[in-house]
Amino acid sequence: MLRLATTSSTADTGLIEFLMPDFEAAHNIRVDVIAVGSGQALKLGERGDVDVLLVHAPHSELAFLESGHAIRRDDVMYNTFVLLGPATDPAGIRGQGIAGALKSIHKSKAQFVSRGDDSGTHKRELELWKIAGGLSDWDGYVETGRGMGQTLVTANEMEAHVLCDRGTYLKLRDKISLVLLVEGDPVLHNPYGVLVINPEKHDRINVEMAIRLADYLVSDIVQQKIASFRIHGEVLFHPHPRDTP
Repeated sequence: MLRLATTSSTADTGLIEFLMPDFEAAHNIRVDVIAVGSGQALKLGERGDVDVLLVHAPHSELAFLESGHAIRRDDVMYNTFVLLGPATDPAGIRGQGIAGALKSIHKSKAQFVSRGDDSGTHKRELELWKIAGGLSDWDGYVETGRGMGQTLVTANEMEAHVLCDRGTYLKLRDKISLVLLVEGDPVLHNPYGVLVINPEKHDRINVEMAIRLADYLVSDIVQQKIASFRIHGEVLFHPHPRDTP
């Protein structure tokens, strides 16, 4: 068995379910997938409770690697974050950059739902609030402590704003009334990386298979599979750009 901790976004969209069967068949192994926020996934890796991570919290990933908890990190893919809200656009943010949009939401005290779970999305949200001048609580700011899909559903029920990865949004788009209000800002880039846990820190790490999974995810054939994974004809995740000779 190989233990993989990954983000709720890769699980909620169906990407992991799409990618793992070929790996499992090729290596005659079962991949035990634990879908949590990136922060929790990194904690599982630090404790040696999993063998490999697929997460999207670049600063935390590099710190994890530099601290010796992983023996390698590879870029796998990326998508983007988007800011969703009611079609009526109560804060008047449609088409703004993300910093200006968050400032407008905060100033107008409009409803905003946060994951609040130390996930990659939550970490990025907090970084964006800093860029926007800081975050102070107001009655309309709500933390769910839950995954992306559940948080998006909650925001939809509240007719609130929410930061979401594009993949999860596309997966649930037909089930919600929230619309895209802010997208395309360069700071909304959302990269995913794979990390192999250091076996010298934990004696239960299946390092051989973890390395094989990392190699699998960055291989040309799987990068093509990632690019082919679509919902409603739209790409959810983009392969990481490779250096060309």
